Amino acid sequence: MTDMPVVVLAGGLGTRLLEVTGDLMSKVLIPVDGRPFIDYKLRGLARLGVREVVLLVGHMAEHVRAHVGDGSRFGLSVTCLEDGDSPLGTAGAVARAAPILPDAFWLTYGDTFVEAPLTEIEQLLDDGTDAVMTVIQNADRWEPSNVTISKGRVVTYEKGASEGTHLWLDYGLLLFRRSVFDPFDPAQPLDLSEVVREIVEEGRIAAWQVTERFWDIGTPEALAATERRFVASGLWEQLA
Repeated sequence: MTDMPVVVLAGGLGTRLLEVTGDLMSKVLIPVDGRPFIDYKLRGLARLGVREVVLLVGHMAEHVRAHVGDGSRFGLSVTCLEDGDSPLGTAGAVARAAPILPDAFWLTYGDTFVEAPLTEIEQLLDDGTDAVMTVIQNADRWEPSNVTISKGRVVTYEKGASEGTHLWLDYGLLLFRRSVFDPFDPAQPLDLSEVVREIVEEGRIAAWQVTERFWDIGTPEALAATERRFVASGLWEQLA
């Protein structure tokens, strides 16, 4: 059981999935085996011992809010925060939510299903560490790797890196001190990769290696693979 809330970035448009959905919808509501992906995401977080979720929503936010409600049917307490009139970007949305967040919190993406021992990872936050990135040894297997680690630290983070550049991949589950977002204007759009690169350059982000791959719905191919996996493993029954 973790006392830290999990911030879920759930503002994606799902534009790369139009050939599957036939309509523009919030990515987290795209069905997997007949059930919105966000259902798996939230039940998965509850299984990890999470009690509180802050859901950052943008496009079609009212539909996400109506579906998720207060989160009680997933075993969670969920608060939905909307971007507002214009998108704030992944880090801008977090900076805007900062006033309601505690000194440390988890951050993950709404379109990925991840698993990790949260309370163990939380022990890595110390005086010299402002964040922890979970990473998986990928070697460009699922997508181009973007992380290099050394002695338990993230030493390079490079989105869009050429294949063969890095061995590790950002797993999509990060632990942050809230102070990381203090320097940024919450009214200005900002991408999370810019924030991460800055603390990597300062040497203040630790790495935690996971072995269980993530499952995502970012592309039609990924969605199909995730659905096959969830159906074959009976994941929903495991989470219920």
